[in-house]
Amino acid sequence: MVADLLLFLISVVLISMSVIMMPGPIFAVTVAKGQRDKNAGILIALGHGIIEVPLMFLIYLGFAKFFTSEAIRVVIGIVGGGILIFMGLQMFKGRKSVASGSKDSPHGSVAAGLITTGSNPHFFLWWVTVGTTLVLTAGTFGFIGFLLFAIVHWSCDLVWSLFVSMATFKSKHLWNERTHGIVACVCSAVLIIFGLKFITSVF
Repeated sequence: MVADLLLFLISVVLISMSVIMMPGPIFAVTVAKGQRDKNAGILIALGHGIIEVPLMFLIYLGFAKFFTSEAIRVVIGIVGGGILIFMGLQMFKGRKSVASGSKDSPHGSVAAGLITTGSNPHFFLWWVTVGTTLVLTAGTFGFIGFLLFAIVHWSCDLVWSLFVSMATFKSKHLWNERTHGIVACVCSAVLIIFGLKFITSVF
């Protein structure tokens, strides 16, 4: 039983990292925040966890079908896409001040993690498909198995986000103001593109 649980948790790490390491809105804001704060990844992971951890519990308790509702999917896609576009525009607008180090973007790191997670319909789609399968498998090991699964999965989010923010922060001495501005533009473009993708995907 213990050996089976260990093998399952190893598979959780491999599956989780394969998803987490894919470029997306969270990666974009982590890079943007990491320019000023090497520990931004921790706060972004906390914001991400505010959405993800309760969602895992809801799926464990049998509420997965709620998130497959067409109405819920449309609302998340349109509202979430709009929020990401707004964040991208705000980041682009403040690119010069961020590059010069005078001020950060108007959103805190925790809020950035929460918003980019909650506004992503593909995040919920993953959880009601692949994620639900993992939760149900974890449940076969009892509640302790589910808790270990939740901890391991979120820890993968934390480790990757922290790695990205620290790598960004440590490399900033190699950048000049122009490079910082370019990074801010790229990150804002990523948010806007994903926002448009989320909105169009509901149709």
